[in-house]
Amino acid sequence: MRVATLGYQTWGHRTLQALIDSDHEVVLAITHPKSEHVYEQMWADSVADLAAENDVPVHVANKPDDAFKAALAEAAPDIIVANNWRTWLPAAVFDAPKFGTLNIHDSLLPKYTGFSPLIWALINGEEEVGLTAHLMDEELDAGDIVLQRSTTVGPADTVTDLFHRTIDMIGPITLDALDLIASGRTDWTPQDRSQATFFHKRAPQDSHVDWSWPAEVIERFVRAQSDPYPNAFAEFKGQRIRILKASVSRGHYGGTPGRVFIQEDGGMVIVAGPDAWSGKNKGLRIERVRLDDGSEYTAAEFFPHGGGYLT
Repeated sequence: MRVATLGYQTWGHRTLQALIDSDHEVVLAITHPKSEHVYEQMWADSVADLAAENDVPVHVANKPDDAFKAALAEAAPDIIVANNWRTWLPAAVFDAPKFGTLNIHDSLLPKYTGFSPLIWALINGEEEVGLTAHLMDEELDAGDIVLQRSTTVGPADTVTDLFHRTIDMIGPITLDALDLIASGRTDWTPQDRSQATFFHKRAPQDSHVDWSWPAEVIERFVRAQSDPYPNAFAEFKGQRIRILKASVSRGHYGGTPGRVFIQEDGGMVIVAGPDAWSGKNKGLRIERVRLDDGSEYTAAEFFPHGGGYLT
């Protein structure tokens, strides 16, 4: 098939690479301009550079303006494949090709529509994550499902681990979904929109630890923001503390959420939970931290004794 791509960052790059390496004819690659947003500077393999290296026509745009539509009309694709396209598309765009537009989204839809699905899924304790290949319609990430692939979330997995596992699934799911579409099948699976969840784009404040959360949730919150993502953080005595490694305490600890309490197994336990006053909760055992100047410390080095509060 003649394929045009709408893609950005490493997700779009992997999609385009898979299509270049396939038997499909890639007739156009549309991508966004580079951004200064912190989450868009990570995993930032260039779709434009890859297209140029392989003699694929490139168009750079923020949204589907007249020049965008003209480039797409001239390319005359049989299908569009989108991955990490960040702005709204009208039906005149996604319905224009013979087979419409196939979108690759990095969650198991209908859950985790929107932004940063791996981070939110890990925070929420999902047992698996994955990719969905679906046909685009008027509602964001809501079209009929062509194919899904999943991977199990392990008890020590970080969001970086999940990124690498799901990114390796992009090429296979894209090509397998195109094969199904080319075969003439149309019996796709409608999404149960009553199960849909929609998450916003993340900002720095979204990494701030809330010590009223249960320690189990905060521990996942830390793993969901592993390097190179902005780390989970709190303030201690006027400075920002980025939490690089943490675990749930063995013992039960009570008091006020955020209290720097007691050393346990080489880490420092922080009181946590919505009913911390009860003394029935586990705490968060911080094991390693980083300061804004880049210096890193074990918990024993940074917290030689209990006292004070993380806020």
